[in-house]
Amino acid sequence: MATASLDKPAPTPPLRPSPLDLLRAELRLHRAALWIWTAFVVISAGLLLWLTGPGAHTTQKAFDTFGYAGVQLESWKGPVHNVFLSTTYNDLFYDPSKLIGVATFCVALFAAGPLIARELESGTTRLAWSQSVSPARWLAAKLAVPAVVATVGTGLLILLYRLLWSSHSDLLRAGYDPRHLYFSIGPATVLAPLLALALGALCGLLLRRTLPAMAVAAVLQYVVTAVRSGLWPFQRAFQVPDLSVHSRAITSSGARITDPECYDKVACLAKHDVTGFTRTYLPSDDFWPRQLLESGVLIALTVLAVGIAFWALKRRTV
Repeated sequence: MATASLDKPAPTPPLRPSPLDLLRAELRLHRAALWIWTAFVVISAGLLLWLTGPGAHTTQKAFDTFGYAGVQLESWKGPVHNVFLSTTYNDLFYDPSKLIGVATFCVALFAAGPLIARELESGTTRLAWSQSVSPARWLAAKLAVPAVVATVGTGLLILLYRLLWSSHSDLLRAGYDPRHLYFSIGPATVLAPLLALALGALCGLLLRRTLPAMAVAAVLQYVVTAVRSGLWPFQRAFQVPDLSVHSRAITSSGARITDPECYDKVACLAKHDVTGFTRTYLPSDDFWPRQLLESGVLIALTVLAVGIAFWALKRRTV
């Protein structure tokens, strides 16, 4: 005769979510932000491709006909003293860079508010930590997803920007702007959103309130942007190295002469026997040393901010 056992069944260990489960959960939780970022990347990439292709047609024709003088004439056809409404090729050339700067700023705000502080403020983190997800794993997943998304998106845009520069930098009006753009479309700009993410997350962990965390993150990101724009890396303001420009007019015999700057005067071109033009921004020897130095500083600051964030989280959850 069988007898009933009084032994208690062994307790079932709680399921431990895999790293992939955590990443999928983060993507679902912040899918609205993911769609917004995707829209930004698609719009910026579309603008860059348009500038590389059909958008350059009119200005390229002006350059082929009148040289750099034709480029200047085209750049003056937009609204006067209103760069935000200008539709000239010269001004549109810089718009993707402005969008990347705004997006980097928004990364800091997102990390400080919706990504970290809002969950700490609402208490939903306690639920996650009670489901076999340690605070460290929670924070790692929080940072990993936006870090990958931001790096891939920004990296794609910088590659397209380099393609645009190599194709049509000769159609830009000379001045400070081409130099600044040349030294800002490199690996350092890809790393900048990672520092913004780390600073935002640190603000969210320390303040634990959405609006104050976003406000402090905005101030910190503004300081970082100002330093990068004017003093980075460790120089006096506005010391961006000059870019050498090789500009010549081509005669019917194939000889290259100094550009006579005929603007739109066909008789002037005939007088100098000009049939074409060439204009090239020569690569700067300072590009990679500056990019590597700036990238190293950005990586060091990012690692420091992330390290402090994990330390602060550990102190508050012990």
